[in-house]
Amino acid sequence: MIFVTVGYQMAFDRLVDAVDLWAAAHPQAEIFAQIGPSELRPKNIPFTAFMEPVEFTRRVEECSVLVAHAGMGSILTALQYGKPILVMPRHAAKGETRNDHQIATAQQLGERPGIEVAVDEREIADKLDRLSNLSAPPKISNTASPELVARLKSFIDGTD
Repeated sequence: MIFVTVGYQMAFDRLVDAVDLWAAAHPQAEIFAQIGPSELRPKNIPFTAFMEPVEFTRRVEECSVLVAHAGMGSILTALQYGKPILVMPRHAAKGETRNDHQIATAQQLGERPGIEVAVDEREIADKLDRLSNLSAPPKISNTASPELVARLKSFIDGTD
């Protein structure tokens, strides 16, 4: 199952529409989308605007790939569950976000195992066509390592 999420703060119609168009050409694909506060109503995929955290976690656990905006919450969730993630960053110039931090995030993390970046709608379709090429990332912990905590403590205490 492909799980699409755009987060809760704002809609990302360009991503949802791209996946919806791809789904029209791939009716056998099982897809579910969380579309946020959007006016767009996908025609080819079931969706909800929002969902409870328990439902969100269940969808992540069940999916074979996560498709999302390039928000750190979505990326970290995919890594915590060992799920491949395909991200498309929002663009400030298109009114999709306040600044281009998601473009920077995608550029920095796109080379890591299990994280694929699509720069636009065409690339979303191309990468969805090659889902079998997406590899699962190594899982990360949902808590900071003791080493990181110790280093941060030293920095804050001024003892590093």
